[in-house]
Amino acid sequence: MTGGTIGVNTQQKVNNFMNQLIHNVRVEEKQPESAPLDKPVSEKSLQNALNGMKDVVSSANTHLKFEYHDRLNEYYVTIVDDITQEVVKEIPAKKFLDMHADMAEFMGLLVDKKA
Repeated sequence: MTGGTIGVNTQQKVNNFMNQLIHNVRVEEKQPESAPLDKPVSEKSLQNALNGMKDVVSSANTHLKFEYHDRLNEYYVTIVDDITQEVVKEIPAKKFLDMHADMAEFMGLLVDKKA
């Protein structure tokens, strides 16, 4: 992930929005704040969250891009600066997904050798 061109104020706005987004989805789904984040949510809640994310990032001269992680077969979101085309933020971070894939591969090798 690269940075440098995004201001601290914009980063704080994105972070605050993400926290508010999680809160709003929990409220719509009637989940307590302590509920795990991996519970499924309704399509309506997801659509509302995506619309809200688009509004926030467009006001910061950024856009959302959905990337596919080949090794995990999952999508993650990148926030890209419209002017420089630099990745401002990854949700979740690609490095974390890579590490998760490496650990899963390692555990598979370990289990295969033990069997």
